[in-house]
Amino acid sequence: MRVGFASDHAGFELKEKLKKWAEKQGHEVVDFGADGTEPVDYPDFAHLAAVNKDSWERLALICGSGIGMSIAANRHTCIRCALVTSNEHARLARQHNNANAIAMGQRFTNFPQAESYLKTFLETKFEGGRHQKRVKKINKI
Repeated sequence: MRVGFASDHAGFELKEKLKKWAEKQGHEVVDFGADGTEPVDYPDFAHLAAVNKDSWERLALICGSGIGMSIAANRHTCIRCALVTSNEHARLARQHNNANAIAMGQRFTNFPQAESYLKTFLETKFEGGRHQKRVKKINKI
């Protein structure tokens, strides 16, 4: 699977660890930055990943809290990003919401947690059925 990654400076270290983990699992990694810990603006990287939707199948966004990245990404109609703070969130984001992106906060998520959330997110399938009509309603406005 092609997995996109983007972060700001506050999520850079966790992003780099998750990229290495994903590569070891056999995933193709696409990195949209940031490239270090110098302060940058998270919307720039969320938007860059979103407008390049054709280059990834799932997306992981990391900033300090995960909130800013998820808000910025969800401004794009092609993105359904869930802020994930548990494996249950990661599972339900896929099963019920057909999320194609997750956001995590480096300040609140350690690497073993983030690895587990990402693994769950990548392995879980969308259930469709009754959830499909709900997902279709998301971009009606």
